[in-house]
Amino acid sequence: MKRSEKKDFVNDLKEDLLNSSSVIVTHYSGLTVNESESLRKEMRANGAKFKVTKNRLTKLAIADTQFKDISDLLSGPTALAYSTDPVAPAKVAVSFEKKFENFKIIGGGYNGEKIDKEKIDFLAKLPSLDELRGKLIGLISAPAQKLASIAIEPGAQIARLISGKSSNSQESN
Repeated sequence: MKRSEKKDFVNDLKEDLLNSSSVIVTHYSGLTVNESESLRKEMRANGAKFKVTKNRLTKLAIADTQFKDISDLLSGPTALAYSTDPVAPAKVAVSFEKKFENFKIIGGGYNGEKIDKEKIDFLAKLPSLDELRGKLIGLISAPAQKLASIAIEPGAQIARLISGKSSNSQESN
């Protein structure tokens, strides 16, 4: 990799990490090409990115970000999983670690803090931002739906009463 390519790589990674809310540091040694591609595909499907990086370049990229504390995790064959959704990379990484013994989660960063494997496992159990948004919209719209049905109900009762009286008077004739 040429010096200019390295500089571009560092700048691109830094920009990605500045826009991310969580990063997971993994060891990927021993994964086959198919397993690695499967992991990347699953990360993309969940809105996360997965990059195999050179540790020295990664340390340069994270120096001015909220993830500067994870630099000591960067040794050996490391790869980063990151996303704007704090839960997405954790969910994919934890599920992938269960499937493949050659894939290991080392640690990561979340909201400017260094986190360990246990906290990543906890993050993976949380609902994603989209799931939380859906639940919130459901909670907000439920009272409005109840209010609408309460407002409509008296008119509906009167209509049923008139309809019942009308059918009773027709039967008696």
